[in-house]
Amino acid sequence: MPRIAWSLHAYKLIEPDEQLDLFACREVRVHLVERQLELGNSGDRTLCGGFLPSQPRWQPLEKDMLRDKRLCPLCRQILEAQRRGERSMLLLD
Repeated sequence: MPRIAWSLHAYKLIEPDEQLDLFACREVRVHLVERQLELGNSGDRTLCGGFLPSQPRWQPLEKDMLRDKRLCPLCRQILEAQRRGERSMLLLD
């Protein structure tokens, strides 16, 4: 099976709104979201499986953002697995 080309461009970084609403992360963390949502996958979730906040601040993902201490550790782990071409067992089906 050919390996899919990996790029930071395939992801966006989001910050929860000020309310940290009921469906979003309960901590002040930034999360990763796949830029192009796939059919059959949940389109309202972060890379780590959490719900998107009601009014996220979307940003293009840049390499230096991966060092942000607020980055969700699970999002980072899944991103690294995808970068290596692995399908993470942590992803929600």
